[in-house]
Amino acid sequence: MNKKELVDAIADRVGDKKTAAEAINAVIDAIQQAVASGDKVSITGFGAFEMAHKPARTARNPSTGDPIKVAESWAPKFRPGADFKELVNAGGKKQQKKK
Repeated sequence: MNKKELVDAIADRVGDKKTAAEAINAVIDAIQQAVASGDKVSITGFGAFEMAHKPARTARNPSTGDPIKVAESWAPKFRPGADFKELVNAGGKKQQKKK
C-alpha cells in the first residue's frame, strides 16, 4: 500500500480524499518533527517511533577490502507494538494456508 492507496482507504471512513490526505500528512509531519527533535512517539497497540544513535565505526569497502571510516549518525527507528505483531503474525499464518 502506498500513500495514495492509504488516502483512499481513509477517505472511505472520513468522507472525502482532501480531509483524509490532510489528516495523513498532519500525522506523518507530527511524527517526523517529534522524532527529529529527539522525542519518542508511542501509539498504543501500533508501535513506537524513536531516534536511534549509530556510533562511528570502521567498515570495509566490499570491492577492495580497504577500511572506511563511517561517521556517527542518527536514524529513525520503529518498534511495532504487541497488537501489531499479533495481527501480522496471524496474517502470515493465513498466507501460509493459502499456498
